[in-house]
Amino acid sequence: MSPASSAEPLPFSIRAAEPRDLEAIVRLISQLAEFEELTHLLEVTPETLGPHLFGARPVAEALVVDSGGRVVAFALFFTNFSTFLAQPGLYLEDLFVEPALRGRGIGEALLTRLARLAAERGCGRFEWSVLDWNVDAIRFYERMGATVIPDWRICRIAGETLAAFGAKSGDA
Repeated sequence: MSPASSAEPLPFSIRAAEPRDLEAIVRLISQLAEFEELTHLLEVTPETLGPHLFGARPVAEALVVDSGGRVVAFALFFTNFSTFLAQPGLYLEDLFVEPALRGRGIGEALLTRLARLAAERGCGRFEWSVLDWNVDAIRFYERMGATVIPDWRICRIAGETLAAFGAKSGDA
């Protein structure tokens, strides 16, 4: 998630992702992984992502930005829950705008659309994470009114460690 300097406005439209967008979304996720220097973690394919967005029990949603008949940005999000608020929330997993098109209002338009969606769905909050070295994005989010919470850290168990941890006996 990274904005750039201001540039000429660009005609674009935002819409809900459709199965025909899977190739483009995966292309953009790959570019995001390159930007974040995390390509070593990349396993996504249209075939592995599709069921989670469009299958019998979708667990995430996506918006895409179309400009000139081409998908140039996406936002992937899902519902989470706040026990303190006793309300659902909207969590933005990833937002990516092609580097050449940053600074043209696309990222802000996606975030605005998601904030509106969160409000319409009765969410108590709209959250996302940002890498601490991505100072351009942090400044952008703060200008939009977001609070960057320094006290919280993400904890993660994944892959083989997740499988091993989940296989431990000791159900209470």
